[in-house]
Amino acid sequence: MSAILGKKVGMTSIYDAKGKVVPCTVIEAGPCFISQVKTVDKEGYNAYQFAFNEKREDRTPKPQIGHFKKANVKPAYEVVEFRKEVVGLELNSGDVVKADVFKEGEKVDIVGTSKGKGFAGVVKRHHFGGGFRTHGQSDRERAPGSMGGSSHPSRSFKGLKMGGRMGGERVTVRNLVVVKVIADSNLIVVRGAVPGPKNAYLQITTAKKP
Repeated sequence: MSAILGKKVGMTSIYDAKGKVVPCTVIEAGPCFISQVKTVDKEGYNAYQFAFNEKREDRTPKPQIGHFKKANVKPAYEVVEFRKEVVGLELNSGDVVKADVFKEGEKVDIVGTSKGKGFAGVVKRHHFGGGFRTHGQSDRERAPGSMGGSSHPSRSFKGLKMGGRMGGERVTVRNLVVVKVIADSNLIVVRGAVPGPKNAYLQITTAKKP
């Protein structure tokens, strides 16, 4: 088991052994510093706190500066906890985790925040088919149609698929294959797409159900 924090660099494509084009995502994975080690005796559970993407002290609140100084690491923008069993390593405060914790051919799960799309209608948001384009319905091509009964229950139930704010949600993509690991540059290349825009933060862990 392995885990690391990363940042989406962008997408590219490579050729596999058979000469087929494979769409891939390049991720800047680490280096991550262990800013805290949580234990059952003190916090009630075992976990490691990863700090990624260094930032200046003058942009960091004083309580956070003190927290990072305890571990002898520099302040960071992204701080995430991973359970000890997920990380699969024995680590101490101040240790560094780099991209080489993963190997080529390994499968990983990646968690990120999807792109925010703003308000979207039911056709884009829920893939509705829209109304018929006959019988004079010139303004109903992307409308949701009837949402509830007429006389009974005379209302729409909660939870129905309607237009609303789309995206900006936590998304997990499972079983992406690590195509390449460039340890010197702290880059990993995975097959397929991952959530979020460029520079979005990602959590990368060994696949739970490969």
